[in-house]
Amino acid sequence: MEAGTKTADNKQIVLKSYIINGSSISETNMELKVGNRITLEAPKGSKGVLVKNLYLSCDPYMRGRMLDFHGSYIPPFTPGSATEGFGVSKVVDSDDPNFKKGEFVAGLTNWEEYTLILNTAQLRKIQQDDVIPLSYHVGLLGMPGFTAYAGFYEVCAPKKGEYVYVSAASGAVGQLVGQLAKLHGCYVVGSAGTSQKVELLKNKLGFDEAFNYKEESDLEAALARYFPQGIDIYFDNVGGPMLDAALGNMRVHGRVAICGMVSQNSRTDTQSFRNMFGLISKRITIKGFLQSDFLQLYPRFLEDVSGYYKQGKIVYIENMNEGLESGPAALVGLFSGKNVGKQVIHVASQ
Repeated sequence: MEAGTKTADNKQIVLKSYIINGSSISETNMELKVGNRITLEAPKGSKGVLVKNLYLSCDPYMRGRMLDFHGSYIPPFTPGSATEGFGVSKVVDSDDPNFKKGEFVAGLTNWEEYTLILNTAQLRKIQQDDVIPLSYHVGLLGMPGFTAYAGFYEVCAPKKGEYVYVSAASGAVGQLVGQLAKLHGCYVVGSAGTSQKVELLKNKLGFDEAFNYKEESDLEAALARYFPQGIDIYFDNVGGPMLDAALGNMRVHGRVAICGMVSQNSRTDTQSFRNMFGLISKRITIKGFLQSDFLQLYPRFLEDVSGYYKQGKIVYIENMNEGLESGPAALVGLFSGKNVGKQVIHVASQ
């Protein structure tokens, strides 16, 4: 090491053990690792950037990376190594001419205080804005926001006046889907798991109606109550019985966008459906998607959604946890409905 080169402690959240298939995610699958030091420079010739992580995103897909399963669209985490996710970071040192010290970036980073990022092509520069908080670049203007935007406009192909249903509607994705649908001139109903979230959907996020699915003994009847005319678009974040109930209430040429199936995460048995036959008679389209399918739309998304936010046409709700060490509990909390809005970890100030 050259004389005068700075080092720093670099706390990490590492994967301690894979989730056993059929089990729920647990804080014990992760652990806080302290005592390792990092050199605060990007190695010459690496073409990488060293960043200080400021905000980290908790996202449901991360659970899949904690399974010893290699058949997905993204590889699993490595036990003993730092977990990875989307973050907002500040460049500390750079060997890439496209990034300069002091700039802010968003992209995949490790769950640690400092990260050397070698794949700089996946980073996006952030222009600081007095109106939009930096943390929104892992939520409203990050992967969840873009998932909502691409899923609603491209997969759902909405028309003005259509009837839209959103499950997990107060979450990172659902809250924006509902607001985009309202801006598009649709009638929107959302479901959530607490009365607090239901009130939020109706009073702050502007949904036409909302209900607590935990208070409904018959989900299909509940949806028939809120959609007597039927559902044109179902934006599905949960799968399972709710998907079956929605299929039983779809209108002719209805569209279902499969974004997530959080209800199925710990299931080992197969899910059966009663309402699949209606796909034929009603000519229903069901499509799963990844936001990465639509990355060519990202610049338009940033312009549109930033504009909506600055004009006060949409709001965004965050659930902020303080400190890297709060990460495991915050991630686990996603799967028990503890968070309200987008779950973010505040690691450090600038």
